[in-house]
Amino acid sequence: MGRQAGLRGVAVAVALLLGPVGCGGAGGSGLSDGKQDGSVGKPPAGGAAKPAGGDVLPGMVGAAEARTRLAALAVGKPGTMAGYSRDKFTHWAEQGDKCDTREVVLKRDGRNVTQDSQCRAVSGTWKSLYDGADVSDPAKLDIDHVVPLAEGWRSGAAGWDAAKRKAFANDLTRPQLLAVSAASNRSKGDQSPDLWQPPDKSSWCQYGRAWITVKSYYKLTVTPPEKTMLTTMIDTCAS
Repeated sequence: MGRQAGLRGVAVAVALLLGPVGCGGAGGSGLSDGKQDGSVGKPPAGGAAKPAGGDVLPGMVGAAEARTRLAALAVGKPGTMAGYSRDKFTHWAEQGDKCDTREVVLKRDGRNVTQDSQCRAVSGTWKSLYDGADVSDPAKLDIDHVVPLAEGWRSGAAGWDAAKRKAFANDLTRPQLLAVSAASNRSKGDQSPDLWQPPDKSSWCQYGRAWITVKSYYKLTVTPPEKTMLTTMIDTCAS
């Protein structure tokens, strides 16, 4: 899942474990909404956080707040990919009751989802936000990191500790994980909004708000073209 533009290479990793956020120094939490209690990425009791009405992802800020947060993000050039590895972000983790993070997201994002004795989704229906595709085979779904792991690395995660990377990669509280069609996820790769936009333009408002929510919370940087495209996406939100 490599970036198709010369500035940014390397594929997006598949999702990872929940864990507490580290504190202090380059690996400190640096979180922007005051929640520095070690619970970042941890699902609330009973499973993943539930989206607000009209949204498909949990924890998203509204359009007006997204504009405010976007304006507050530090702007800079993309960082180097030196040292990046998906192994530096722990992969899917157990969430209890034999479920891992992927299965938690599949259950949250689908309708009439049934699971086997190992918590694996075996049937259900899903609406892929990015391309509007209706999917009934769980094997044809990917769990996308809205802000890709490699993009996170370029914009600040290279300086984090392992615990904070786990939290970022498995955040079920904020809008960071989403079940989408495998085709749309692999088209996206690790590209930022200036280089890839969901083909279904009706999803731009939610996608832009989700991206800004995550980057703001984790205090990641944005590039000038990225910021411009995010503004365009927020402009599609109904007033």
